[in-house]
Amino acid sequence: MTTTDTSGAGTAETARTTASASTAATGATGATGATDDYAAYIAGLPKILAGAAALFQDARGHVLVVEPNYRDDDRWIFPGGTVESDLGETPRQGARRETAEEIGLDVELGPLLAVDWVPGTGRPPIVSYLYDGGVLDEAQLAAIRLQEEELTAWRLVHPDELGRYLSPDMDRRVRAALTARAAGRFPVELEHGREPGGALGG
Repeated sequence: MTTTDTSGAGTAETARTTASASTAATGATGATGATDDYAAYIAGLPKILAGAAALFQDARGHVLVVEPNYRDDDRWIFPGGTVESDLGETPRQGARRETAEEIGLDVELGPLLAVDWVPGTGRPPIVSYLYDGGVLDEAQLAAIRLQEEELTAWRLVHPDELGRYLSPDMDRRVRAALTARAAGRFPVELEHGREPGGALGG
């Protein structure tokens, strides 16, 4: 009877299995370590906030502004709010969602008119996106329904009078956006409502 010695093969197979398990364990640990390192790197990066709003006008060119109930400076704002970026929302989606929530109009927005970098104290900087909401007709204006939890009133204001309602930053932002749109060169890059190195926005 022929006898086949399998002890060597078994030993080699055992060694290969042990080595594979060891490599797999080391690889998994390495991957986890890399993931932890990346998460720590991301956590250590500077933070910024993102806001998005819509610029609506009527047939006369007056601008729609809303009065929030949560500010203590009596300043009005545009329909808009914080972009829910942690949920995957884009600035354009955020502007449309906030518009629908705040004034009850779900309007497909036009082009991006301005991007404004707004540093502040006690908070991270905000990147504010302003989209062209277009011209609202009489039926749309009549259909406006305010989000009562946040807003108390809305009105249409001549562009020259916006400074009476808006913060200086926001007033410069909208005037820069209107000027850029009229000149056919948008979106315009802004810092505190001013074009870096330029005159747009005053």
